[in-house]
Amino acid sequence: MKKKKKGLQVFENVVMFPGTVEQLLSQAHEYAEQYQYDLANQKFAEALQYTYGDETTLSVYAYSLYEARDFEKAKEICERLLEIGPSMYFEAMELYLTICMQLREFQQVEKIIESLLEEEVIPNEQLDKFLRLKNLNADIVEKKRVQEEQITAQEIIDNELSTAQFLEKTTEEQLVMAQDLTTINVRPIAQVLKEVIEHEKTHPFIKSLLLILLVEQEVAIDIEVKKFNRVRIVNPVELELPTGLPHFQAITTIILEQLHQEPSTLELVQHLITKHAIATYPFEWLDYDDEDVAIGYIDFVRQMFGKVQEMDYEIIDFLQQLEKLTELQHM
Repeated sequence: MKKKKKGLQVFENVVMFPGTVEQLLSQAHEYAEQYQYDLANQKFAEALQYTYGDETTLSVYAYSLYEARDFEKAKEICERLLEIGPSMYFEAMELYLTICMQLREFQQVEKIIESLLEEEVIPNEQLDKFLRLKNLNADIVEKKRVQEEQITAQEIIDNELSTAQFLEKTTEEQLVMAQDLTTINVRPIAQVLKEVIEHEKTHPFIKSLLLILLVEQEVAIDIEVKKFNRVRIVNPVELELPTGLPHFQAITTIILEQLHQEPSTLELVQHLITKHAIATYPFEWLDYDDEDVAIGYIDFVRQMFGKVQEMDYEIIDFLQQLEKLTELQHM
């Protein structure tokens, strides 16, 4: 009796000998198991010209591509795998998100994970993995942001920033530049920052921000600071930050004692004190008494809440001037 011959396989009008696809896939799996990912990927690619691929094939192929760092192709295969709804769906999704992170598609990762969490479809045993992925993605995004800021700030130094260039900018542009400089070593432009701080046209709040920058980086340089019709020569290495100065701490202590039962008022008063401490830096609240200033802030905020009462209008007028000086930081 003659053996029955197997018919030729046909895939999208391509005729193949029986067993061709199975042999290619077998070789691909064998190469993958031996960590020979490039060879495995060649065999998978060849086999998938003649078959759509099942869950196991697509899973191993996607992982093999990932290991070979062919992330674009790995993403494509992962998407095909997810479309068929694999039994190991969340494992496949985890690989897909990891690939997206390698491709720096951070917003896509955030969107998918947020959606899965909101729909509460992630099994409890998988939840920690996805939360870790979410946190890792957020960390990478933050590092990327910091790196971009550092590059921007470094360009300021590389372009040999001059005092004239800085002063040509608007106050809002100067504010942005001052914020950019917080991410890098400013010692190479310390002389320029000194000249900007000492210049009569520089906004008092900008002077403070640049001085704080030099204090934080402990740059030793004498600077003549002029504000509020006062002059003082300071050296950043000898200065405390605004929140570490004695009058700030004394005023804050009084505020806490007076407003411990008024949390909303306390929060706003503390916010104003911190802003204004920067505006007046390094002079603090000039010649005003600490207790008078503390009570002035409380009256100032209560007035904002519509509570009309007797107050020291000289101090209130001074606080209003400080508030006006800090308005540029909201631009």
